[in-house]
Amino acid sequence: METFANYINGQLVSKKTDSYLENANPATGEVYSLLPDSSSHELEEAIRAAEKIQPSWEAIGVAGRGDYLNRLADKIESNLDLLAAAESEDTGKPIALAKTLDIPRAASNFRFFAQAVSQFASESHNMDNQAINYTLRDPLGVVGCISPWNLPLYLLTWKIAPALAAGNCVIAKPSELAPKTAYLLSQLCIDIDLPKGVLNILHGRGSQIGRAITQHSKIKAISFTGGTKTGSEIAASAAPQFKKLSLELGGKNPALIFADCNFEKTVEGIIRASFTNQGQVCMCSSRLYVEQPIYQCFKEALIEKAKTLSIGDPLTDVNLGALISKSHQEKVLNYIQLAKQEGGTILCGGQRLAPVGRCEGGFFITPTIIEGLDISARVNQEEIFGPVVTIQPFTSEAEALALANGTEYGLAATIWTENLTRLHRLAKQLTCGIVWANSWMLRDLRTPLGGMKNSGIGREGGWEALRFFTEPKNICIPY
Repeated sequence: METFANYINGQLVSKKTDSYLENANPATGEVYSLLPDSSSHELEEAIRAAEKIQPSWEAIGVAGRGDYLNRLADKIESNLDLLAAAESEDTGKPIALAKTLDIPRAASNFRFFAQAVSQFASESHNMDNQAINYTLRDPLGVVGCISPWNLPLYLLTWKIAPALAAGNCVIAKPSELAPKTAYLLSQLCIDIDLPKGVLNILHGRGSQIGRAITQHSKIKAISFTGGTKTGSEIAASAAPQFKKLSLELGGKNPALIFADCNFEKTVEGIIRASFTNQGQVCMCSSRLYVEQPIYQCFKEALIEKAKTLSIGDPLTDVNLGALISKSHQEKVLNYIQLAKQEGGTILCGGQRLAPVGRCEGGFFITPTIIEGLDISARVNQEEIFGPVVTIQPFTSEAEALALANGTEYGLAATIWTENLTRLHRLAKQLTCGIVWANSWMLRDLRTPLGGMKNSGIGREGGWEALRFFTEPKNICIPY
């Protein structure tokens, strides 16, 4: 049984009490580790350490901070196999996905912001030969970064990399459902001699240590990725303190598939967009709208392809692994039952799966495609976050647009068409933060990422992240 520790003031610190949480491997259902159930006591220690080092961390400058971030990237790359195995063990995802996506992207996050911050220039404005204005961007101080369980190291580093690069010190909280790679990152920070207190990682429940981080008066900003309900609670508690907030929340993302699409490429793309990481990606396409002329043949091709996806032990060559927990598996299965009650037809999947061998106690569900639900159905309105999609036809561009925009979410959308004019026209009218054309999750780290409506506020990535983690100050000097 492994026991994880908090990372505070440059050291791995065990809790002073017996308050630990159990952590299970979703693929087997077996508890394999314990993690600290941190409280305000650990938070105060971390804040004291961060405040103490903050001035010197800012003072070492862009190049000095960038050097540490690049060294962390090197360490992540040299420990690819170890970290990928940990990510698979913690989340149930196929180890091949962790090796090709999660861990390489974590290294890229550090390397990208190490370089990006060196190009983060001040602005200046000339007032008709009267005066010159220039804008300084100073670090905020101590900031909080709270990341989810679906892409644990990927999304944790996506937050802490720009925060550190901009000169802030960080109190980070990984999800209690997938803490292992954050614990291993702590060890890598020690290996590169990251200055003590610059990064502090606290484990535990969101309802306890997560809430304490968001409410603490000395934490100047919160970057959070997770559910919309939790994001709303964070916003309510942070607003009276005027904290800066970046909230990347839930999605119920549409895919608009037109008759002139590249058929085979679109089928492949939709399968990937719907079921990658067992559908546990906030950007996944979960509502599929297909133009009437190709609806029947596209539906049949999609069902056939979904049935070929292999599911099972994530340490083997499979397409899909396990869902994150028993309770989440039950939640997804309940939505599938709800779909039947709402008049939907299960075209394929929708079943609990118990693979033979070590994973027979794991939390698996077969890829599910549902037909016959109105846009007002709960299954079309609420985020399920699993391998479940709905499909229905449309007859006009206006109808497709109304369906796509017909939820309270506005995170991402995909459009599949060879008509360039239509593509630009629809992309402009979709109420979401990101639109992919004939593709999905093709990411440039320089671009802004975030959602509209109930999918959050603020943007991450590129200059947006560096602006979020700095405070602008204008200085005016008459000539």
